[in-house]
Amino acid sequence: MLTLNQSDIYKDSKPTKIIAYIKSTTESENLGEMVFPVKKKDFLFMKTKYTLINTKTDLEKITRDLKKEKSIAVDVEADSMYHFKEKVCLIQLATEKEYFVIDPLQIQDLSSLNILFSNNDIKKIFHGADFDVRSLYRDFNIKIKNLYDTQIASMFLGIRETSLDAVIRERFKMSLDKKYRKKDWSKRPLPENMIEYAVKDTIYLIKLAEILEKELKIIDRISWVQEECEILSKVRPALPNSEPLFMKFKGAGRLNPKSLAVLETLLQFRFSMAQKKDRPLFKIIDNNSLMKIVKEKPANLRQLEKTKVISQKQIEMYGDAIVRAVNNSLMLRAANMTVYPRRKAPVLPPEVPLRAKAIKRWRDSKAKELELDPAIVCNKTIINSIALQNPAHLKDLLKIKEMKKWQQKAFGRDIVAILKIL
Repeated sequence: MLTLNQSDIYKDSKPTKIIAYIKSTTESENLGEMVFPVKKKDFLFMKTKYTLINTKTDLEKITRDLKKEKSIAVDVEADSMYHFKEKVCLIQLATEKEYFVIDPLQIQDLSSLNILFSNNDIKKIFHGADFDVRSLYRDFNIKIKNLYDTQIASMFLGIRETSLDAVIRERFKMSLDKKYRKKDWSKRPLPENMIEYAVKDTIYLIKLAEILEKELKIIDRISWVQEECEILSKVRPALPNSEPLFMKFKGAGRLNPKSLAVLETLLQFRFSMAQKKDRPLFKIIDNNSLMKIVKEKPANLRQLEKTKVISQKQIEMYGDAIVRAVNNSLMLRAANMTVYPRRKAPVLPPEVPLRAKAIKRWRDSKAKELELDPAIVCNKTIINSIALQNPAHLKDLLKIKEMKKWQQKAFGRDIVAILKIL
């Protein structure tokens, strides 16, 4: 018996035919290639069969069933563009044959998922997992073991365009439809087309991981990727702190104390308003508009209107509060105004910059040889730490916390040798 799966289908570069690899149900190898004529418009509307999971009972059942899998593809959708506090709205899982869409807004208890994600025998395949790892931990305390990131794998193969769409297009000659990327995933019921869009971000990941793994094995970089993925699996969302809001605002460091006071007051106002309205910060007032208001410092509504940096509707809603914030900030005494905190650069011995330059020259040459982005081989932070600590032996590299084990093993001898001849 022969079967044809959705994930075995891709279109050619001219989108005039579908090429399908036919697999035997009893044998794993490809039996051949078949070509099916198809119109582009027909191809775009091809459906992917999936199972929607919206009850605790169904979730527990599929997690039991998925325990037998060696690999599971994972992706999530969130609502950060529509709400003050973002949340995970969909979790997509895929095996080689089945696709599942989990609705966490309908299921109160997702603890069975944690059991699945913490199973070290199952490889969890993501593409660009940083956001997903942080979000799953933040919302459901899910910790991920045996994570594999196909974006990291692509980077370590020297691939420059590593977005999921670019990699899928290059590997499978298929373009992913991204028209729902900026939609509100918290709305219920979700249109079927949006759910299908979410599913299609996972259907290629298992096959893609297999392809990349084979290529990494040939050039002996599997352990490099494994270590990077292990580190990525442990990232966590930032904890709230009491520092001023301007510390995370681009351009704040260039402002004088008076302007900085105006900015902080406006940022506090925007934060409270976004929280009250359950809207993301940029949908109250975007960063560029805030900075222009800070520079102009309008003392009344007429001056605010003349800046033309926010709409008339925004002026009607927030105009009085903005003007009040500006005036109150300007009335602060100089002694009460915050100065942007700056770290004093340490005075370094003259040999430290020389070491850094030598390591950077080596790094750039090695990156070219390996056809990798230089920052992957050795980033600026690592270069500076090496130059400062001046390791004389391989064991001394262990003291440089920023260096990964694979970097120490692959490049340690080169680095120590360069420092010895300086």
